Amino acid sequence: MLYIIMTICGLYMLFICVRQSYMHVKPRYILKQVLHKIPCQKSVIGLEDNVSLHFPLPRTHTRDECACTPVHFFAILSMQRSGSGWFETLLNSHPNISSHGEIFSVKERRQNFSIISHTLDTVYNLDWTSSSVKNECTAAVGLKWMLNQGALEYNREIVHYFKKRGISVILLFRRNLLRRLISVLANAYDRSAKQLNGTHKSHVHSKQEAELLAAYKPLINVTFLQNNLHRVEELTYDAVKLFKSTHHILLYYEDLIKDQRKMMEVQEFLKVPSRKLESRQVKIHTRPLSEQIQNKDEVHKKLKGTEYEIFLKETDYES
Repeated sequence: MLYIIMTICGLYMLFICVRQSYMHVKPRYILKQVLHKIPCQKSVIGLEDNVSLHFPLPRTHTRDECACTPVHFFAILSMQRSGSGWFETLLNSHPNISSHGEIFSVKERRQNFSIISHTLDTVYNLDWTSSSVKNECTAAVGLKWMLNQGALEYNREIVHYFKKRGISVILLFRRNLLRRLISVLANAYDRSAKQLNGTHKSHVHSKQEAELLAAYKPLINVTFLQNNLHRVEELTYDAVKLFKSTHHILLYYEDLIKDQRKMMEVQEFLKVPSRKLESRQVKIHTRPLSEQIQNKDEVHKKLKGTEYEIFLKETDYES
């Protein structure tokens, strides 16, 4: 009888030990499964020069084999007719870069900073959908943002957001503000004239279309010319000053045109593998200034001897 009781007690203690052992092992196994689903435990890693690389977890899709590919967040700040459209097509020709265009050209997306912040969160979480989304592993994601689309109006909040989220800024402007003005006036004319088969196009992809649009010669109001150039000059200066505390790079359209190495610097800035970038866009206003303005003599006389005389030189597209 005693032997039976001891046997029963032994079996009971063995059962308790096995059960406790199983209960301790199972959570470790479950934890291993969870960690397997999240291969990159860090959401942000810091590099030199205050650069941050991120590991987003999109809500709309899974990154699968790209989950451990770090992503660099960026924003292109520029002004209309400063080469930003062409520049962005160059970036998007890189298999690992996605730049989603002028998201804030839609007024509803910039009504207040709360909406702006939510929109930016969607972009940098890799949940924004556009033709720029890549099938390859995205290593840099951003957007193009014009200064008059809320970038300056909410500059303090935006700078704080950029620095907090580790977003790099590409400041892109044009040196020759007179050529920019010609492009602005010609684009405004085509918006109403719709010279290409009744369609307005800000950018073209054929030499024939470019020549057709370039045939229009705007008449420049010389009375306000210097004030206009000065205003844009001040706007550029203000933008650089306001965003200088962010991790940024300052670029000029003319430099990108003349020196292909500049795009290598941009790729290094974005921490992506360097490669030759291409754009299908065809430049429109490449002729000498004297062939692009109706009142060329008045413009020359107005700027001669001023700080803006340098804009009269024909050097933009020289190699």
